[in-house]
Amino acid sequence: MTTETQKIFHTSSTDEILQGKVTDVYFTNVEKALRHLGLNPYVAAEVRAGNLPENWLWAVFAGLEESVKLLEGRNIDLYALPEGTAFDAEDTVLILEGNYLEFAVFETALLGFLCEASGVATKAARCRIAAGDRTVLSFGARRMHPAISPMIERNAYIGGCDGVSAVISAELIGERALGTMAHSLMICVGDEKKAFQAFDAAVEPEVRRVALVDTFQDEKFGALTAAEALGDRLYAVRLDTPGSRRGDFLKIMREVRWELDTRGYGNVKIFLSGGLDEYDILRYNLYADAYGVGTSISNAPVVDFSFDIVEVEGKPRAKRGKMSGKKQTYSCPGCSRRILAPFNDIAITCPCGGIAQPLLVPYIEKGKIVRELPSPQEIRQHLLDELEGRTIEPAG
Repeated sequence: MTTETQKIFHTSSTDEILQGKVTDVYFTNVEKALRHLGLNPYVAAEVRAGNLPENWLWAVFAGLEESVKLLEGRNIDLYALPEGTAFDAEDTVLILEGNYLEFAVFETALLGFLCEASGVATKAARCRIAAGDRTVLSFGARRMHPAISPMIERNAYIGGCDGVSAVISAELIGERALGTMAHSLMICVGDEKKAFQAFDAAVEPEVRRVALVDTFQDEKFGALTAAEALGDRLYAVRLDTPGSRRGDFLKIMREVRWELDTRGYGNVKIFLSGGLDEYDILRYNLYADAYGVGTSISNAPVVDFSFDIVEVEGKPRAKRGKMSGKKQTYSCPGCSRRILAPFNDIAITCPCGGIAQPLLVPYIEKGKIVRELPSPQEIRQHLLDELEGRTIEPAG
């Protein structure tokens, strides 16, 4: 049996997604019923999240590029927030208009694109805020199915991570993969100093020398071994100490910093990894200069978007618990307040007196993409601008 007829990995292909095969079966049942009745109404549907996970104060809209590609060529109109825009609970983030059967079977895939990507981007953005100007790398590829690693790390990057570790993910976003060294190097060599020197001799000169110093030794002695082995070429020491060995991790970092400084290695940075989230970062900023964040980003809680019809044949109609009619998300340029209002309202005045501006803009008109899709680098910069002044809520 060939690979065309037998799946090797448990994933959906691009063709299967575009053919609408990744759909909940009740949408195919709805489709059959509407065709039986000869109905295919023109509707407007919107994507919103009534609540955000873990009491987040805000979230990041991501997954738009894949959503646009999913619906390109179908006779629909699509409006959305620009990818990388911060939004609040209840904000409309996307509106889809067209005859319902044009997109009925794509709701499952559309929400899948948006919910997971937005969760990952938001968690990365929270780590970015917590770290300030310190480096944050995405180390989460090994925690998720390899088929979606590029998606995970693309959204980690646009969410604010400075780089990603998986080679294919870096290729997708047009960046160089970033990482340090693995414990397996020291274990295979059997001697940390020899391993550090081998890494230095074999790896390209442009790769920063970040030595993993806790394989066999106490962290401070491992750091000194790395400094003696690499001298001025040592950029940072990485502490990936397992939780069972950490004790008071701040004191461990303090010892490492002290011993390096007193021996003239004050320029060597401290890089942390291993089970970190945004709250760990806030605690460790006292001594850490850089972070590798894995599981908390790659396994971020999804943003629980819903997709609801709110107009039928131009008239407001929605299920109970939902507000009918298309809604635009406005933002006040003066105070940054977000305001939800009827889609076609022209002038929205903010309570502060400013004139709010609409955020949802057209991306598809009658099946044709009408707006350039920005690069990951442009999306990332847009989000970094959006995060100015935003905070994360206290732990607990």
